[in-house]
Amino acid sequence: MRRILIAEDDPHITSFVRRGLRAAGYDTADATDGHTALLMARSGLFDLVVLDIGLGGMDGFDVLAQLRGEGVTTPVVILTARDSVIDTVRGLEGGANDYMTKPFQFAELLARVRLRIGDGEGRSGGATLTHGDVSVDVRSRTVTVAGEVRELTSREFALLEVFLQNAGQVLSRDQLIGHVWGMDFDPASNVVDVYVRALRGKIGSDRIETVRGAGYRFR
Repeated sequence: MRRILIAEDDPHITSFVRRGLRAAGYDTADATDGHTALLMARSGLFDLVVLDIGLGGMDGFDVLAQLRGEGVTTPVVILTARDSVIDTVRGLEGGANDYMTKPFQFAELLARVRLRIGDGEGRSGGATLTHGDVSVDVRSRTVTVAGEVRELTSREFALLEVFLQNAGQVLSRDQLIGHVWGMDFDPASNVVDVYVRALRGKIGSDRIETVRGAGYRFR
C-alpha cells in the first residue's frame, strides 16, 4: 500500500485529507510542523507528500528546498491558502510536482495525488472503476452502464467515482460533500440528495440505496 505524508498544521484539514486518502486506499501519516515534516519526508518511507506552506518552525518552502537539495525526489503536492502567482511559481520552481490552493475539493486533490504517485494506484483495473455493470473510465471520463454510454455532468461524474471507490460502504452526506464539493461547502445543503437523484436517473435508481439516517450506499 502506498504511503502519503500529510504535512499540515490545521487538524481539521489533516483529518479531512486523511479520511479521504484512506478511503481511497492509501496509508497516511501526519506531521504538524516543518521540522517533523522534513524528518519524515527524507526517511524514504513515503511515496508522496502533501505539503502545506504555513507550517510552524520551518515553512513548506524551506522543507521543499531542503528535500530537493538533499536529492530527495519524492513527489510533493503543495496544498496551501497562499494563492498568489509569486507563491505558485516559487513552489513549482522550488521542486514541487503540483500546487493546489485552499479551499479545495477532495476529488481534485485525489486526482492530483494519483497523477503524481502513478496512474492506477489504489484503484481496481487501473484507470477504470467497475462495479456490476457500471464502469467509469477516469482518464477518458466515460461512464457506461450495461455497455451503454451515459452522459454525466462533472459533479455527477465525481459523485459516481466516489461511490464506485467505496462500493458496498455507507457514505454519509458529509463524507460525500467533502469528497465532491469540498470541506467548506455548507453541510446543511441538500445538494447531495439533488445530485443522487439526478445520478439515479442516469444510471438506474436501484444502484444507489438510501440508508435511512446514515447516507447512501452503492450496490
